[in-house]
Parts: sequence; C-alpha cells; structure tokens
Amino acid sequence: MATLAQPAGPFALGTFSLPDGEPFPGLLAKGRVLDLGRALAWAPSGMRGVLERWEEALPVLHTLANEDALEWRPADELRVHAPVEPRQVFQSGANYRQHVIDLEVAHRAPDDPRTVEEARAEIAEIMDRRAAEDLPYVFLGLPSAITGPYDVVVLPSWAKQPDWELELAAVIARPAHRVSVEEALDHVAGYTIANDLTDRATVFRRDMPAIGTDWLRSKNAPGFTPLGPWIVPAESIGDPGDLRVTLKLNGETMQDESTKDMIFGVARMVSYISQTARLLPGDLVLTGSPAGNGMHWGRLLRDGDVMEGSITGLGVQRTRCVGEVS
Repeated sequence: MATLAQPAGPFALGTFSLPDGEPFPGLLAKGRVLDLGRALAWAPSGMRGVLERWEEALPVLHTLANEDALEWRPADELRVHAPVEPRQVFQSGANYRQHVIDLEVAHRAPDDPRTVEEARAEIAEIMDRRAAEDLPYVFLGLPSAITGPYDVVVLPSWAKQPDWELELAAVIARPAHRVSVEEALDHVAGYTIANDLTDRATVFRRDMPAIGTDWLRSKNAPGFTPLGPWIVPAESIGDPGDLRVTLKLNGETMQDESTKDMIFGVARMVSYISQTARLLPGDLVLTGSPAGNGMHWGRLLRDGDVMEGSITGLGVQRTRCVGEVS
C-alpha cells in the first residue's frame, strides 16, 4: 500500500487487493475503489475482461463513478498491482529525438573529426528525416517481467549495468489488425506508466556481435517492467503527444521530457505494429524512453535506490531496488 496520487479525469482503472486477498479489477474515483467484478453485471474476473467490452463498459463506468450508494473501499487501504495482465507487450526503441541524439554523440568514434555541435546538428537532421520517411523500431517484451507500481524491483546479480527507462504506455481495447494511423487511437482504451528497466551490459551479445541486440537477456528479468498505477481513459488525457515524463532517482530528477519529443507518436506506433501483429485487448504499446537514462548520467541502479516515475495525469509509481544476493 502507498500514498496514491489521483489521476486526471473522473475515474481510472486498476487492479487491487486487500492485504491478504485476491486481486480484483477496480474503479478508482474520489480516492475510493469499487470492485468491478461485483459491480458489473457480466462480472469480469480481471482487467482484461473490462477492456474486452470497453465500448459497452465505458458509459457504465462513468455512471458508477458517481454512485455513492455502492460498496466503495478507501484506496489507501488496498494493495495496488499492475493494472492489467497483457498477453503481448510491444516495446519501442530509439523513439525520442533528444535521447537518440545524446546517445549518438556519446558513442562517437574517438577519431570522429566533428565537433560536438556539428555532430548534434547532423544527427538532428537524420532524426527529422527518420520521422518523415522511416518506420518505428519495435520489439517484444515478456508479460512475466511486469510488476506492480509500488513493488520492490530485484536487480539480478548478473545485471552489471541496470538502468531506468520511464515510458508512456498505451493500453489496447479493441483488437487492431492493419489499421491506419487515422484509426489507430480508436483502439486505445487509455494510458499508463511503464518503467522499462534495461541491463546495458547485456544489450549486445559479446559472443555474437553480428547478431545485434539481445532484448530477452537485457530487459525481461522478473520485475523489470514496473507498470501503473492506473489505466486512465484516453478521453481524460487528451493529446498523448503532449505529456510530461519525469523520473526521479532518490529525489533527484533524471528524466524530464515531453512526449512532444517522440519521433513516432502513439497513433503511428499502433498502426505500424498492427500491420504485422494483431493487437488484443489489454496489450501494451510502450512508446520509448526520453533522454536522461542512467548511462547519460554515468549513474546506474544499485541496491537501495528509489525510483519515482510520473506522467501528466497518470499518477505516480514508486519502486525500490534491492540487489539480489548471489
């Protein structure tokens, strides 16, 4: 249980439990929670059940949020879990302009004849062309890496360079396959916060450098994706391309960037993924991380660190890191 920041709009959705009880899908409104498994006539067993009937559920949720004569529980008496258990997790890399520029400049060859300013200007032009002409870079994550927004994150003993990556995540409602950019946001129920932890030391395979990135190893340890606290309906957020993404490490701001800096917005991302895959209710689309990761600061995660991540209107997640005892 934690002190809970209220989201934008009249209500949000989450997954809750009593301290010794089973998780249930809940409606959060006015600092209190309603068990949707009991309140809805079709009694969903989990949040995916709500999302699978999103168009039918949404007007009912608005009505329930204003009904005081129901069995509400104070939110601060409940444990908050990851808001949804997705079947698929789609993750985006290199999707923030400033972040990519910073990385490219930091990893210039020692004999690069350009000044820092020249390198930044050239890479910025490449990013602009990429936004206009290229495609997003998307890979798959594992649902088993997801943990709750206030849970402890165990840093595996083998992870030598664990890093943070706070991201806006879109939550799918209507199944989406081969949808256009113009149609894409109609398939999004709402948004939540994801921290896509990455062990930088294992991103690239040293034994097989030609094979490229190893996202299984570097990103998918249990608990490496703190999620939530809430799913905030898209109608309460407005423009997902104009939100502030902020991560604090032990109270010090490390990431603080607008989603305006995304190279590919949510609609383009969802549409692109749907050209190959079939997006299902409850699936997550992580949209990439802005500048300010640990590699940028030369300060990576270690035992005892506390991360606090927030995105405009979506609440706050707080997770404490614990080093695994090998």
